[in-house]
Amino acid sequence: MSSHREAPEISKDPVADNTDLYAFVSPDAPTTVTLIANYIPLQGPDAGPNFYEFGDDVRYAIHVDNNGDGVPDVTYWFTFTTKLRSQSTFLYNTGPITSLTSTSWNRRQFATVVRQDAKGSHTLGSNLACPPCNIGPRSTPGYASLAAAAVHTLSSGVKVFTGQRSEGFYVDLGSIFDLGTLRPFENLHLIPSAAAAGVNGTKELNVHSIAIRVPITQLTRDGKAHTNPADANAVIGVWAAAYRRKVTMRGASDGEDVSTGPWVQVSRLGNPLFNEVIVPMAHKDRWNLLPPSSDSQFAGYVTKPELAGLLPVLYPGVFPKLAAYTKPRADLAAILLTGIPSGIVGGFQNFTGTTQADMLRLNVAIPPTSSPNVLGILGGDLAGYPNGRRVADDVVAIELRAVAGATIPLVDPSFTPDGAASLLTDGTSPASLEIPYQSTFPYLGVPHSGYETPAA
Repeated sequence: MSSHREAPEISKDPVADNTDLYAFVSPDAPTTVTLIANYIPLQGPDAGPNFYEFGDDVRYAIHVDNNGDGVPDVTYWFTFTTKLRSQSTFLYNTGPITSLTSTSWNRRQFATVVRQDAKGSHTLGSNLACPPCNIGPRSTPGYASLAAAAVHTLSSGVKVFTGQRSEGFYVDLGSIFDLGTLRPFENLHLIPSAAAAGVNGTKELNVHSIAIRVPITQLTRDGKAHTNPADANAVIGVWAAAYRRKVTMRGASDGEDVSTGPWVQVSRLGNPLFNEVIVPMAHKDRWNLLPPSSDSQFAGYVTKPELAGLLPVLYPGVFPKLAAYTKPRADLAAILLTGIPSGIVGGFQNFTGTTQADMLRLNVAIPPTSSPNVLGILGGDLAGYPNGRRVADDVVAIELRAVAGATIPLVDPSFTPDGAASLLTDGTSPASLEIPYQSTFPYLGVPHSGYETPAA
């Protein structure tokens, strides 16, 4: 995932680990925005008898900043309650789960959704049933229908889904973290070998999603829908986070842990791969504790990214122009920290101001396209990353190409990128997914079945 196991401490706490964040104008309901925050990375589908679930002791949040200061103006809080039907069985289910109220389903979760804004906090929905994990054809027959029943329509046109989904982020984890190897370019790598196709390391894995679809008018600073992309009021910033109580006492009550004190942020996620490949390891845990409004202290790692210095070393002779470029990377600062000002990309801007903050920035006046390009803005598709992020956007290829210099001419026309900069990819694509995306909310596909997932 684009933020899986990205910091030493959160890698030990997967229930609170943000893995991916998506924000886009809903293609099937273009007067709304869909926000999806994924947690609990790298789920093996056959992980019984204690299948994956949200943490009852975690507060999950999706924050929206609509005035560019890196501070939330609208927050959707999600908390979960787990209920057992029987105290005398070790099983998740004692028979087929044919509905969200099946008495054979022993361990169920329910969500509460609260919106917090300038008017205060109010509950949008409570006791909202989550679907079970996809165990197999005997335990969870007709899983797609089970999951569809867990899409809840709340007041004011809001839709919510909280539960297991197929991992929709595709990436060659095995090669990228082997000294930045990109299989399609292995013949150019420091250790020469034949070029090969990418291998999707998340191909048969699941994740837990919190998805909410909200009318645009409930997110913009002026409470209006917008059709003019040049209007600053059309841009919102989005990030997700997870919080735990500050103090935990082990085995304090009937052998269970007890947590108390104020809620403390333990992870956050805006742009994909920001903490994972931009922030040095020594600062990753601290970054997870801070709000986006504090990100100016990390700006030096954006304007002089470590990966940009490694590429010419790992691929000798392939990136001579990148190696010789010594100016601060204003292009990456715009993409990741401030949004893209008008005049850089024709007919587009998602600039939120001078405050440097890691957020997904979405211009809601850019309508969905009927023919999306997974390379987003780099592919000429203004509705894609880094204008928000859709589930199919190839953020690995986009960010690799940006780091390699493909976006420098946007701010420095005197620079001509190396030829390889506009070709870089890890060789994976949506075609590598065994379970396709859905065309309607919540968009990520049904999760892989534990029974039907082949053994490694």
